[in-house]
Amino acid sequence: MAKGEGAESVSTAGLLQPSILKQEDLIRPKRESKGKLSISSKVCYAIGGAPYQITGCALGFFLQIYLLDVAQLDPFYASIILFVGRAWDAVTDPVVGFFISKTSWSRFGRLMPWIIFSTPFAVTSYILIWFVPDIARGQVMWYLFFYCIFQTLVTCFHVPYSALTMFISREQSERDSATAYRMTVEVLGTVLGTAIQGQIVGKVDTPCIADPLLLDIGNTSSVAMEDVNITRDTGSLTDTKNAYMIAAGVISGIYIICAAILSVGVRERRESSELQSDEPVSFFQGLKLVMNHGPYIKLIAGFLFTSLAFMLLEGNFALFCTYTLGFRNEFQNILLAIMLSATLTIPFWQWFLTRFGKKTAVYIGISSATPFLLLVVIMESNLIVTYMVAVAAGISVAAAFLLPWSMLPDVIDDFNLQHPDSTGHEAIFFSFYVFFTKFASGVSLGISTLSLDFAGYKTRGCSQPEEVKLTLKMLVSAAPVVLIVFGLLLFKLYPIDEDKRRKNKKALQDLRDEESNSSTESDSTELASIV
Repeated sequence: MAKGEGAESVSTAGLLQPSILKQEDLIRPKRESKGKLSISSKVCYAIGGAPYQITGCALGFFLQIYLLDVAQLDPFYASIILFVGRAWDAVTDPVVGFFISKTSWSRFGRLMPWIIFSTPFAVTSYILIWFVPDIARGQVMWYLFFYCIFQTLVTCFHVPYSALTMFISREQSERDSATAYRMTVEVLGTVLGTAIQGQIVGKVDTPCIADPLLLDIGNTSSVAMEDVNITRDTGSLTDTKNAYMIAAGVISGIYIICAAILSVGVRERRESSELQSDEPVSFFQGLKLVMNHGPYIKLIAGFLFTSLAFMLLEGNFALFCTYTLGFRNEFQNILLAIMLSATLTIPFWQWFLTRFGKKTAVYIGISSATPFLLLVVIMESNLIVTYMVAVAAGISVAAAFLLPWSMLPDVIDDFNLQHPDSTGHEAIFFSFYVFFTKFASGVSLGISTLSLDFAGYKTRGCSQPEEVKLTLKMLVSAAPVVLIVFGLLLFKLYPIDEDKRRKNKKALQDLRDEESNSSTESDSTELASIV
């Protein structure tokens, strides 16, 4: 195209030099403009992060209750499904990252085909998770199979979507801005997932299970009460099953809409992840290089501990509010306060990290919740204090959401400078970070379950022993504070500060300008040859 236009515009040798200058002037602004993202592109990119958060939130909050109370599985088998599903989910991330690294570029891009083609199968498997099959045996395998299948397919969506950050723009500021948009939508997704699932399922009257001690008053009254409960269970359970299916259908529809907006509104730019190589990427060589890259290891080590802290808080806060603080009817509103606080403060943290630096944002943002976590345990049960803790926790959750995805591109830029001949490893960086995050989630789930079991937790009990209340205090206060402090100490070793980041940015820009000038000179030589 450039050569043809140049040939048509030049008629004599005397006009050759001005036309070459015009060609260069046209090429350079065009290349520079490719790094800028429009607001609509950032919004479309951000919307693509909603499906993972909406489905993950719905499964995280409601799957265990669903398996026990609706599917009526034995708690032992329900635990197997949850643990195996989490473990499988963690394993699939590096596996999918491997296959993405071997994927060739197509006219749709390198990552976008994974997102497009995984969506219909992921939606189907998600709906089947919330379906109660009419089979006497095999329910455990049904839920285990479709839970693992969905985790695999949603990984095929989320890992390439996470790596897409490096392919939407070459400018760090634009990537950071797009990441802020994305984190805002993802936190909104957690609110939306909780609201949709909770409101639809919550409209159905869940059958009341009477205390066994009350049923032993007399044989006659016990039998009569049991008949009443069975009659109520039959109708209520059918309505509850239908409610879960309706919620699954609504969430699946949102999943499809978000995937369509992402695929239509975002263009994957091959030149944004320069320097690129047309040679096939060796996954295992790339993995070795990535795992030997010091800044990456220090970054994920720090966030591993801070993520574990917030996951302990997230997984046990509802139980803590219900049994330790006694706010059985308020915990849903308290959780909503956490999510809304996180959503509203993400723009603030985006401004803060650009103004004061990312490492400063890590120290202040993640540590801001620790005084409130200690306060809620030290003071007597107080609803106002609990809401204050929820808001403070949401502020820290926003920082914990935003900062890892904002700092990972900096690590990748540093890696590309140190290994300019080894490119195409973006999926490895992101997939193994997600792997370690999910590993932390599995560890937190295991620690919580075992701790409560050792403390004598009573399933579906109206109250819990003092040992359980003390354990819940440790899980939502002492343990998260210790993990946050340890994680922040590890961040002291993270070498990429603002000065280092600016130097890396300048060095990368110099390399890109050098390649652009080389490409322009080549085009000009070909143009002169044609003229």
